[in-house]
Amino acid sequence: MSKKELIPLYSGFTEVSPLQPMNYRQTLKYMYAQLPMFHRIGSAAYKANLDNTIAICNLLSNPQHAFKSIHIAGTNGKGSSSHLIASILQEAGYKVGLYTSPHLKDFRERIRINGEMIDRSFICQFVSKHKKDFERIRPSFFEMTVGLAFDYFRQQNIDIAVIETGLGGRLDSTNVIQPLLSLITNISFDHANLLGNTLQKIAKEKAGIIKPAASVVIGESQPGISSVFIQRARECKSEIYFADKVYSLRGTTRRFIAGQLSLQADVYRKSSLYLKYLRCPLPGIYQLRNIASVLMCIDVFNRIGNAITDEQIRSGIQNVILNTGLQGRWQVLSRKPLIIADTGHNQAGIKEVLKQIRLTPHKKLHVVLGVVNDKDLLPILAQLPKTAVYYFCKPAIPRGLNAALLMQQAHNAGLTGKAYTSVKKAVKSATSAAGKSDLVFIGGSTFVVAQAI
Repeated sequence: MSKKELIPLYSGFTEVSPLQPMNYRQTLKYMYAQLPMFHRIGSAAYKANLDNTIAICNLLSNPQHAFKSIHIAGTNGKGSSSHLIASILQEAGYKVGLYTSPHLKDFRERIRINGEMIDRSFICQFVSKHKKDFERIRPSFFEMTVGLAFDYFRQQNIDIAVIETGLGGRLDSTNVIQPLLSLITNISFDHANLLGNTLQKIAKEKAGIIKPAASVVIGESQPGISSVFIQRARECKSEIYFADKVYSLRGTTRRFIAGQLSLQADVYRKSSLYLKYLRCPLPGIYQLRNIASVLMCIDVFNRIGNAITDEQIRSGIQNVILNTGLQGRWQVLSRKPLIIADTGHNQAGIKEVLKQIRLTPHKKLHVVLGVVNDKDLLPILAQLPKTAVYYFCKPAIPRGLNAALLMQQAHNAGLTGKAYTSVKKAVKSATSAAGKSDLVFIGGSTFVVAQAI
C-alpha cells in the first residue's frame, strides 16, 4: 500500500460530500474511519450475529449464491491453506476468487481473482452506490468488505471462490455461503474472549461452517475436539474426513532454489507414496500439515465431480506465491544476516515458529517482537528463548500493545531487550546489531510483519 493509502485509524464518523463521488483514497478513508475493523480495534467491532451481513446480501440480491465456494476456518493455517487451494484451482483452469483477511500492505489483497487484486474503481463505485444503505444498515468494516467481495466475484463471473473466515465460523460474516466443501485446519487458543475459554467451545464455533450436504475436511485429529466436528457433521448429514489420517509428508528438506527458500517432501496417501519431491515455496515446517489438509480437500473436490490432476496439484503448490501473491509465511527478507518474517501470532502459532527457528542454522538470535493488547501474553512469552536479544515494538494500530509494557512483561518472563518507538526502528536496530551468521526474526503480530516487509 502506498503512503497515500495508509489511513487506518478509527476516528468516528467522517463527513463526505454527497455531491462529489469519492476517489479511492477517500473511499478507503470512509471504510476505515466509519466502519470499525476488528483487526484494528478489537472486540468492540465484533458482531455476534449475521444480521448485517444478511441485510447487505439482500441489498445486493444475494451474490453469494451466484458462484460455487470452498469455506475455510481454523485457528492457524487457514490463510496458507486458502492460498494453496486457490493456486491449485487456478492451475486446473478455474477462474478463482480468493477472499482472505487481514491484508498486509494493500486493502485489495483481501479480494483477488486468479491472483489479481480487485480494481480500485470497483471499490469506489460499490461504496458510492450503496453508501446511503450502509449508513442505514450500519455494517462493520468486515461485513461491508464481505459484501464487496461477493458482489465482485458475481460480476466477474468466477467459477469458484475460496473464502477464508475472519473470526470463528458460526457467526463470521462469511458464513452466509453454501459451500461445496469446508475445511477446518486446527483448533487452539485465540480470541478466547469471543469464541470461548475452552478448546471445545472454540471448536464448536468453528464447526458452525459445516453445512448440510457439504463435505468437511478436518486438518488435524485432536483429542477431545474431533468429536465436536463429528457430531456437527452427523447433524448436517455431511461427509467428514480427517486429513492427517490419510495424508502424511515425509523426508522433508529445506533449501534455497533459485534464490528462494523452499520446502520439499514426499507425500504419502495412507502408506503408499503419492507425490515424490513435492516442492512448496512456503518453507515453514508447519506447512506440512496445511499441505496435507489441502490435498484432502482436493481429493474430496474430485470425488464430487471434478478432475484435478496430480500435475496440477504439484504446480499449484509450487507456484502458490506467484499465483496468489501470498506473503508473510516464513518469508526471507535478507540472507546476510538471515532476516525472516512470519505472521504466527498466537500461542500455537508461536510454538510452530520456534520449532522452525530451532531448525534454522544461526549463531545468535535477534527477535523483533510486537503484539496486540488482547493476547494472553504469559503463555507466549514463556515459550520464547531467553538467550535471544529482543527488540520490542508496537504495531501501528490502536490494538497494538505499548512497547514499554511489552518489554516490562517480557523482562518479568526472563527475556532481555529494549523498547523502540516503531517497528521500523526496531528492525533497523536488530539488523545493525546482527552478524552475518545471525538470524533476525520478525513477528508476534500480522501488523508487525506488514510494517517490516
